Amino acid sequence: MTIRVLLADDQNLVRASFAMLVSSADDMEVVAEAGTGREAVALARSARADLIVMDIRMPDLDGIEATRLIAADEDLAGVKVLVLTTYETDEHIVEALRAGASGFLVKDIRPAELLDAIRTVAAGESLLSPGPTSRLIARFLRAPNTGTTPAVGGLSGLSGLSERERQVLALVASGLNNPEIADALGLSPLTAKTHVSRIMGKLGVRDRAQLVIVAYESGLVIPGTV
Repeated sequence: MTIRVLLADDQNLVRASFAMLVSSADDMEVVAEAGTGREAVALARSARADLIVMDIRMPDLDGIEATRLIAADEDLAGVKVLVLTTYETDEHIVEALRAGASGFLVKDIRPAELLDAIRTVAAGESLLSPGPTSRLIARFLRAPNTGTTPAVGGLSGLSGLSERERQVLALVASGLNNPEIADALGLSPLTAKTHVSRIMGKLGVRDRAQLVIVAYESGLVIPGTV
């Protein structure tokens, strides 16, 4: 399966460099390039991309708002967004995750890391570094929730989850993948995956990145403990 990638960055040199790198991979292709957030939204609808590499800071419409529009569009439900930032301590990363991004990367990553990140997110996994993510959420958790992540209203907002599902959610927030969750709880990987999918359905979120935000905002996981 070839991963169809849309590159959105207002810097021509950055975009060209990423395009060369992505095109060099046998399992992915660049289907469109955008220089503004508004272009990214339009091209997401017309180019049939599987994944968008989205710069947070762009003219006309920034990457956060562009991500929010894409995440809210039912016709683009399968499109993943991987946001790029200059600093891993950027407060806008939390808003991008709330808006529907499936992960984030800093721009000075190694080429192989970008390709691996695209594959990870395209496969339906989140790309979150537990250390930076928990520090970010600890710092900016009190910011108003203006994204697509539901406001869960504390632990009472998780009342629809079973005790096992809460355990799984906490492990997702700690950065564990499905096999690691299965090992921690003595489950099969398939059962762990089923739990994660069921939790996403109950909470109305689209991916694991938003599960992390919900886990912290509900108080299920305390910032700095993972």
